[in-house]
This record gives sequence, C-alpha cells and structure tokens, in this order.
Amino acid sequence: MQKKQGALILILIGMIVLAFPIIGLFPFSLITGLIISIVGVGLLLGGIVEIGESFGLGISGIILGIIALILGIGFIINPALFSFVASLLVFIAGFILLGIGIVTITGKFGEDKSSGVVSLILGIIYLIIATLVSDPAILGTLIGLWILITGFLILFQKE
Repeated sequence: MQKKQGALILILIGMIVLAFPIIGLFPFSLITGLIISIVGVGLLLGGIVEIGESFGLGISGIILGIIALILGIGFIINPALFSFVASLLVFIAGFILLGIGIVTITGKFGEDKSSGVVSLILGIIYLIIATLVSDPAILGTLIGLWILITGFLILFQKE
C-alpha cells in the first residue's frame, strides 16, 4: 500500500515538474550543490592536513577542494550552471563514444565492426541530447519525465 502511495506522489510530482520544468531543476541543482560543497570542504581540509606529509598531494587536495566549493556554491546559486555542466559532461561522453566508434571501425581490432557503428550512433545521440540538456527548461522537462516514468513503473510493479 505504501509503495502505491509513493508511486502516486511521484506521478503527481512528475506532472507538476512537467508543467513547470524549471521547478524540477532547482531541487537537483540544490542537492548536487550541497553534496559537492561538502566534498569540497572535505578535500580542502584533507589537503591542508596532507600538506605536511606530501606537499604535492596536499596542494592538489586544496585546489580540488576550492574548485568543488566554487562549483557547489554555483549550483546552489545558479541552477543554469547545473544545466551547463550536465550538458558539458554529456558532450564529453558523446565525443568519447564517437572516438571509440571511429577507432573500432577503422582499426584492426577484429572482424566485427558492429560495436563501432553502435558507438558512433550512441555518440551522435549523446551530442543531440547534450545540445538539448544545455537549456534548463528542457533539462527540467527531462527530470519531470524521469520522475513520472519512475512513478508509473513503481505503480505497475508486481509485488
């Protein structure tokens, strides 16, 4: 019974987020920003403690901590930054998949080139999705669809 209530709540939230997509982006950006900020503080403190034993490791921890803090605070203050970073990561994954596909098709890694074709197709799909995700409203819509589909999957799951 609780599972069905949770599913109905997810479906309702998914429909609200689909109606107002930017609203769906705020919680994800806020939660991600808080987590990355906490990681940044941990890296910064760890780097400060480590600097006495290993200068290079300590400095790298401090630098990564500062970068994580800036990024985390940026996600909290500006959800559009979250959309940009999500888009950037999907772009990078798309280019990596394209590279793998080209190397697999043109290389001498075996007779079967179908995995290279699949990598090329997935790379192109990733690049298209990355272009769409760069718009915060579209990312919010995708988040709303994800919540809605998750709610329906839970609702119709056999117990």
